[in-house]
Amino acid sequence: MNERTTINVPAEDSSFFSDPYHLSIAGRLVRAEKTFDVINPATGEVFAQAPAATAEQLDEAIAAARTAFRSWSALGYDAREVYLKKFADALEEKRDELAYLLTLEQGKPLVTMAMPEVDQSISYIRQIAERRIPVEIVEDTADHIVELHHVPLGVVGGITPWNFPVLLSLWKIAPALITGNTFVLKPTPFTPLTALRYGEIAQSVLPAGVLSVVTGGDDLGPQLTNHPDIAKISFTGSTETGKHVLRAAAGSVKRVTLELGGNDAAIVMPDADYEAIIPQLFWGALGHQGQWCVGIKRLYVPRKIHADFVKAFVDYARTVRVGNGLDAEVGVGPVQNRMQFEKLKTFLADIKANGQNIVLGGEIDETRPGYFFPITVVDNPPEDSKIVQEEQFGPIVPILVYDDVDEVVARANDSIWGLGASVWGRDTGAAVAVANRIEAGMVWVNEIQTQGVDIPFGGVKQSGLGTEHGREGRELFTNPKTVLIHK
Repeated sequence: MNERTTINVPAEDSSFFSDPYHLSIAGRLVRAEKTFDVINPATGEVFAQAPAATAEQLDEAIAAARTAFRSWSALGYDAREVYLKKFADALEEKRDELAYLLTLEQGKPLVTMAMPEVDQSISYIRQIAERRIPVEIVEDTADHIVELHHVPLGVVGGITPWNFPVLLSLWKIAPALITGNTFVLKPTPFTPLTALRYGEIAQSVLPAGVLSVVTGGDDLGPQLTNHPDIAKISFTGSTETGKHVLRAAAGSVKRVTLELGGNDAAIVMPDADYEAIIPQLFWGALGHQGQWCVGIKRLYVPRKIHADFVKAFVDYARTVRVGNGLDAEVGVGPVQNRMQFEKLKTFLADIKANGQNIVLGGEIDETRPGYFFPITVVDNPPEDSKIVQEEQFGPIVPILVYDDVDEVVARANDSIWGLGASVWGRDTGAAVAVANRIEAGMVWVNEIQTQGVDIPFGGVKQSGLGTEHGREGRELFTNPKTVLIHK
C-alpha cells in the first residue's frame, strides 16, 4: 500500500478542477449538451458542472464496451496486467489532484480520508492486476480429463454511491477488467467528478471501450440495468434501490452483485479494556461523518461499565473537530448532500420527541453554510427506537446497555440487515465465539473496517447478494465453463 502521508495541495484554479468535464466513451472524451450542478457540501454551493449523458450516449458506451470485449478478453491475464498497472501509474501521477477533488465534491477530510482513499484505490488496482483464476482439473481418468475454466461475462455495468466514490468504483472496475470484462460506470450524481477525471485518465492508457464513465441523472440507472448487452450489474447503495436493480436484472437474467445497507453492531465484551479501544470505536462509528457502509451503527456495552464508558467516549468525541475537510485540523467533515442531511434531522427529531438522552451534540447550527451535522451520542435509547432499528448513515451513534452475552447476540441479530459487525474483548477466544454467532457477512474481532484484495466481503439478509474481493469476488465476474476432453 502507498506509504505517502503528505499531499502537495494543488491550486484550486487548476484545469484539473475546472470545467469542462467530459464523458469517457469509446476511448474518446465526449461533451454532453446538458449539465447538472455539483455541490461542495462544506459550503452548500455549486462549484462545478458535470455532463448529463443522454440515453443515446449511454447506448454508445455499452456498444463500444461490447466491441472492445472481443479483443480485451482475448488478451489474457498477463497483457491485461500490464494495462492495469499503467492505469495505476497514471492515477498515481494525478494522486494529489484526485484527493483534493474528492474532498471538494464529497466533503471528507483531505489528509486523513481523501488521500488514503485514493492511495488504497491505486494499490488495489496494482494488487488485483497480479491475481489469476487458474484452470482447474476437476477429473483426470483413463478415459477423459475435465477442466473448469472461468471465462469473462462480457460488459459489466457499475452503479456506485457517494460515500467512497473512488474506492468503491475501482473495487468493481479492477477485478472486472483483469478477468477479461469491459466496464461501463454510472456514478452517483452527488459525486461524479473524480470518476469523470479518472475516466479521462483511463482513456489515455486503456484500449478504446474497455472503460467508459457516463454521468447523469437517476434515469440512466434503469437503462443500464435493463440493457440486453449488459451481462452483469455491480451495485453499491441502499437496500431499496438494490431491490429495484435486482428486479430489473431479472428480465434478462443478468448476473448481479449487490452491496446494500447495514445496521452494524459493535459488542464490547465484559472483559474489554474499553478505555484503550475507545478511539477505534469512535472512528469506526463516527469517522467519515458516520458515512461508512460498515460503520458502527449500534454500540453495545455491558451495564457494569456503561456510565464510565459513555463518559470516556464523549470526552474523546469532544476532542474531534467538525469542519471543512480542507482544514488539516478537522477530523469530521460535512454530511455529503442535502438529502442525507435532511434525513439525519428526522432521526434527531425522533430522538428528541421521545425524550431520549442526548449526551453530546444534538443541536444543528442552521446559520452555518454547508451540511454540517454535530457529532451526536445518544445514551441507551430503547431497542425499538428509530436510531437503533434504522440505518442512520451519519454522525449519530446510540450506546446501548446489555446484561449478558446471549442477550446482546440476540439483539445484534434482530435486524433485517447483516453487513458487518465487530466484537471487542481481552479474551480473544471468547470474542471469536461471539463473532461466530453474529449474522453478518464480515465480523471483525478487536479491529474494524479492515479490507483487502484477498479478503471476501459481502452481506447477508437484506445487506446484499454476492461477494466482492477475494477469489470468491473475482469469480463472480466470470462464468464457470466445463471442458471435457476424451483421451
